[in-house]
Amino acid sequence: MVRIVQLDARHEDVFKGEIARHIPYHRMNGKQYCLPALTLYASDQAAELAEASEAVDRIYWKALRFAQRDLPDSFLVQQLGLHPALLSAARIEVPYHGVSRQDWIVNGERGIKCIENNTDTPTGIPETAYLAAKLIGDYTDFAAASSGMRSTIQTAFDRLLRHYAEQGLEGPVVFSSYGWHLEDRTNTEYLMEAVHELGYDTLYVPLEELEIVPGDGLYAGGRRIAVLYRLYPLEYLVHDTDEQGTEPIGEALLELVVQGRLGLINPAQSIITQSKGFMALIWSLYERRDQTEAFIGRTLFDPEDIAAIERYLLPTYYEPSLFTQSETPFVAKGYWGREGKGTSLFDGEGRMVEEEWGHDESELADIQDYYDRQPKVYQQLFPLQALQVETEEGEFDGYLLTGAYVIGGCYAGLLPRIGGKITGDMAYYCPAAITYP
Repeated sequence: MVRIVQLDARHEDVFKGEIARHIPYHRMNGKQYCLPALTLYASDQAAELAEASEAVDRIYWKALRFAQRDLPDSFLVQQLGLHPALLSAARIEVPYHGVSRQDWIVNGERGIKCIENNTDTPTGIPETAYLAAKLIGDYTDFAAASSGMRSTIQTAFDRLLRHYAEQGLEGPVVFSSYGWHLEDRTNTEYLMEAVHELGYDTLYVPLEELEIVPGDGLYAGGRRIAVLYRLYPLEYLVHDTDEQGTEPIGEALLELVVQGRLGLINPAQSIITQSKGFMALIWSLYERRDQTEAFIGRTLFDPEDIAAIERYLLPTYYEPSLFTQSETPFVAKGYWGREGKGTSLFDGEGRMVEEEWGHDESELADIQDYYDRQPKVYQQLFPLQALQVETEEGEFDGYLLTGAYVIGGCYAGLLPRIGGKITGDMAYYCPAAITYP
């Protein structure tokens, strides 16, 4: 079982100076976010997570190519929930992807299961790539679970940028997020600095300062941008308009991608795998693999993929009847849910027992309206491991969710969060360490 190890230090003694400069959001939402404690994984657990996360990434990659090549637009819109204006850009096959983070439940003898995959705009990067190794090295003799993450980021981005250069997209690489959002900006600037070390011409530009010239290009301060890293979800961008609300600037940016005038990181294809409807697609392809492969004339999943699906993924469907008929507890998730929002837990009789809407009660009505209008997938419930951790407010009885980064197809590190039965935006970050027998 995973366990918690408290550091012999107070929050204010740890999160100051250099650490506070690198992780200025160590407090968020009016409380601690980063804890002076470690989540301790046995070496065999960490090794299995690394191997399993790469296996799941390969499965996602194969299913993505199937979706891009073999599924009609109607399926992408109706079953995966893509806005029609995203389709042309999402069908462009980019040979490498950027940063993705799978969410795993690690629960002792019950095994490990991947419950979803953020392939579009994952965060938690500086605390995983920098903070974990810093705390572990300063306070313990354990090994860090994410020590190679920065170099993995550099390798993945270099491959993507070389690909775009071959497409004629050479020049400034802009890294962008909302300038006022401290966490997003810090994540974005961490990636920018890692890429700048490789010799690329990089700059940070807030989203609100980018200029789109339809049919021409994307500009920042008069400079034309070749490649844009955007920590901004595509399902938001597609709806963006100008200040007057008349010009669809989000669609204009996507058209630049289609025209080959702009490269995106993560590529636009990531919106297909970001949809939680994609999890139901993978499970359907697994259950109907013989029929599917006979229809498309090629093998989709090899025996290793099938074994990984059976071991690491959960039954996921577009409707809940199989769970209710068999009296199996399940989870309902909005297609575009983030930070647990729009997620509900149901017992074996189909009764809702828990739901998550975020911490901000002033926005509750708008958030509920946004997620209630989304389609949902239904996934078999797999219990999280219960853990107790010390916080400034006293002992917290929570549940562990382990994020596993896969960057450019390679495992890169772990992001443990301890929150409720549905991991929401009030969860604590507790860095991942590895102990050897």
